Amino acid sequence: MVDTCADIGRDDLIECAELGVSELVTNALLHGASPIQVRVRGTLEHPRVEVRDGSTTPPTLPSSTEPIDEDDLLLTFGRGLSIVARSADAWGAELEDDGKVVWFNPATGFADGDGIEGTITGILEGPREQLAGQDLVEFDIHEVPLTSYIAFQRHYRELRREVRLLALAHESDYPLAKNLSDLFGSLEQPLREGMGAGQIEAALAVGQTSTDIHVVMDTESATTVGRFIELLDLADAFCREERLLSLARTPDQQRFQEWFLGELVRQTSGEDPLPWREPSAQQLRQTSVS
Repeated sequence: MVDTCADIGRDDLIECAELGVSELVTNALLHGASPIQVRVRGTLEHPRVEVRDGSTTPPTLPSSTEPIDEDDLLLTFGRGLSIVARSADAWGAELEDDGKVVWFNPATGFADGDGIEGTITGILEGPREQLAGQDLVEFDIHEVPLTSYIAFQRHYRELRREVRLLALAHESDYPLAKNLSDLFGSLEQPLREGMGAGQIEAALAVGQTSTDIHVVMDTESATTVGRFIELLDLADAFCREERLLSLARTPDQQRFQEWFLGELVRQTSGEDPLPWREPSAQQLRQTSVS
């Protein structure tokens, strides 16, 4: 963590970054589940330390009503995340389907008192109401390459969390992140529940490299997919302009996502499905030139 802060020119954050990440890793080892990963995200001006583990159990937030003995702050396993609260200018936990990320933005100095209040976000709600009775649209997506599809899901989750946490911690500094976060939020459940996850898992289980996917979405969500394609382009520009410590889409990711989501737009308009085709050498050269 010392080297990372130095590499991005933020020596002023080293002390709090070390204190906070030590407590997060300790809590993950004591109360979480493997695998445990540590990484730095956010921006150069507002870096964020994340510790991910495989447990979906929310962390225990510090209680402002319980008296805290100064010596007990060194016992990270008995005091929730008190040291993180005092080492951060924003912090919280993001719950996911297969684990959680506990994060904090290191402060420039260790705070007195209770520190900053943490926030828990992410997969907190249950599934949406059944789609029965709603106007539905059905899609057939042909010859979906599984590795590209999985990478699409991973990129979406990463980007969704990135803009949400930037907006949560520093909304005034990143107003575009708030707009992006709101737009992602409106599509989060339809995309997660309607994109054929069970079909993908079945295909992977028997060793397939590609498969057909049958997708069912409510009409309102389906009509916003075109806006989602624009949103991904906007997010790429945001990633570059704000110098995020995470990458914009690669050309391969962009090609696949435009085809996959474009199929939803095309078929909503009544057109027949077009299967995925690997780009030709000429198309790849044109992309690299542009």
